[in-house]
Amino acid sequence: MKKILIVEDDIAIAEIERDFLQIEGFDVTIATDGKEGHKRALAEQFDLILLDLMLPGMTGYDICKGIRGEVDVPILMVTAKGEDTDKIRGLGLGADDYIAKPFSPSELVARVKANLAQYERLKQKSEGKGAVGSKPDEVRAGAIMVNRATHRVYVQATEIELKNKEYELLLFLISNPDIVFSKEHLYERIWGMDAFGDLKTVAVHINRLREKLEKDPQKPVYIQTVWGAGYRFKA
Repeated sequence: MKKILIVEDDIAIAEIERDFLQIEGFDVTIATDGKEGHKRALAEQFDLILLDLMLPGMTGYDICKGIRGEVDVPILMVTAKGEDTDKIRGLGLGADDYIAKPFSPSELVARVKANLAQYERLKQKSEGKGAVGSKPDEVRAGAIMVNRATHRVYVQATEIELKNKEYELLLFLISNPDIVFSKEHLYERIWGMDAFGDLKTVAVHINRLREKLEKDPQKPVYIQTVWGAGYRFKA
């Protein structure tokens, strides 16, 4: 049974989220303030964290920043705000995805399941690195090297730190060089959803990858924009 931590100060909303997730077979724990959520996220083992942004005691931003280096599970941010800057900030601190209030219970369940499934696929790939017939552990393009076995990325032999979704996106693009992928295709492939979600998530992760990989992010050499079509990794 997958364990989910809900960090939400509005108990009515938290209980609705809990009830629908429990119907789907999840084991759900609720924390109603930021400090409690931060403490439980570090002390207990959860498979996914559903994290509200505006919390008493400690904001969702601070919690995400504080646990991201210690907790390797999907973090799904929940916000009532519609501004792109809030979403970009949350993703930049290590959140894997976000969902904006108000949302339907079916959307919540779908997003939770999709993030869990995508995380499991990535973990299985890592654990199966020694299987017969598997691809070489290293993928190289120019100055960039991705090690599939260790999930480490190097630029000019210097290791750079990538968040989970940044790594998955880079690995997919570098493994399929010179192919143009639409935002819709990338969202479905990396986030595992074709019905829900905000395509700005893809653009945010592309921009963050460029900042970490490119000498000049404004003039990218590797991850190129094909206007009106999507993105491609130039080998």
